[in-house]
Amino acid sequence: MLEMEKFSTKAYGWQELAVLYAPELTPESASKRLGYWIRYHPNLSQALQEVGWKKGQRVLTPLQVEVIIKYLGEP
Repeated sequence: MLEMEKFSTKAYGWQELAVLYAPELTPESASKRLGYWIRYHPNLSQALQEVGWKKGQRVLTPLQVEVIIKYLGEP
């Protein structure tokens, strides 16, 4: 059995984090899916904006990653 790498909360590129949530998709499709989840989850979208996230941001801060994990769970 392979040991899974523990997820680390750090700054992630948008696409990098998206692929962790949807490894079966292409990076572009994974990015769109993550954006969809954020747009259509009003509490998540609001919480991200409160910690400085702006649509189109390419790099997520560790705090923004923590907010995403709070709502979506670890990838």
